[in-house]
Amino acid sequence: MMALLGVFLCLGCELTAKPALVAAEPVDVELVLAVDISRSMDSEEFALQRAGYVAALRHPDFVKAVRSGSHGRIALTYFEWAGTVRAETEVRWQAIDSAETADAFAALLESRPVRSFRGTSISGALTYGAGLFDDNAFDGYRKVIDISGDGPNNTGPPVVFARDAAVMDGITVNGLPILIRPSSTMRDLDRYYAECVVGGPGSFVLPIRQASEFAAAIRRKLILEVSGAPIAERAVPVEATEPMDCERGERERRLFSDPYYPQLDK
Repeated sequence: MMALLGVFLCLGCELTAKPALVAAEPVDVELVLAVDISRSMDSEEFALQRAGYVAALRHPDFVKAVRSGSHGRIALTYFEWAGTVRAETEVRWQAIDSAETADAFAALLESRPVRSFRGTSISGALTYGAGLFDDNAFDGYRKVIDISGDGPNNTGPPVVFARDAAVMDGITVNGLPILIRPSSTMRDLDRYYAECVVGGPGSFVLPIRQASEFAAAIRRKLILEVSGAPIAERAVPVEATEPMDCERGERERRLFSDPYYPQLDK
C-alpha cells in the first residue's frame, strides 16, 4: 500500500537522473613541470632546458622509475611561464606508464617552438600549477610541482605566499635553479630557491651550475620525483649571517624601473 501511495504522489513530478561519477585513475604521483622561459634565459639555455626534458622523459631509467611504483604509472603535465603563465604551452595531463607513452609526451615538447617573454613570476607559476590538480581525473598518492628558473620572483604576489598555499593543499614544490650564468644580483639563487620557493614533504633543490649538467640533472630530478626517494639537496649548504630576503627580486625590479624608488622606500 505504501509503495502504491509513493507512486501516486510522484505522478507529475520531474524526475532527474544524477550523472554517473567517474572514478579517478590511480597513479603513484601527479607531477606538474613548470618551466621558465623568461628573457633572462639565453638561447643556449632555452635549447638545453628543452632538450634536457625531452631526453629525460625518453631515458630508460625514467621509464623504469615510473614502472617501479605500486601502480606503475604517473600523471604528467607541462607548461611554460615568464611574467605570466603561457597557457598555450600547456601539455595537458597524460598518464605515463611505458616507454611509448613517455616518448609521445616528449614528442609534444620537442615539436613546440621556443619563445621567451618578459618578467619572472614564480608565484604565478606556482598558483597556476596548483590549480591543475583540481579535477584532473587522476588520484595520486603524491602531488608535486617541479619548477625551474634562473632568477627570483619579480612579478605578481610574493613567492612565499604562493608556495605556502600550495603546501597547505598537500603539494610538494621542488626547485631546479639554473646557475649557468648567474645574475650579478642573485648569485645565491640556489639558497633563494631553498628558503623561498620549495616546500612540502620530501622537497628538494637541485641546482644546475654548468651547461653540461643540464640533461643529467633534469633526468635525476624526474626520477627522484617519480620514485619519492630522499635527497640530500633539500637544504642547500650555504654560509649566511642573515635570513634570505624572499622579496629581493621585486625590490630590484622596482629599483631598476623607478629611479626614485630607493628614496621612497626608506
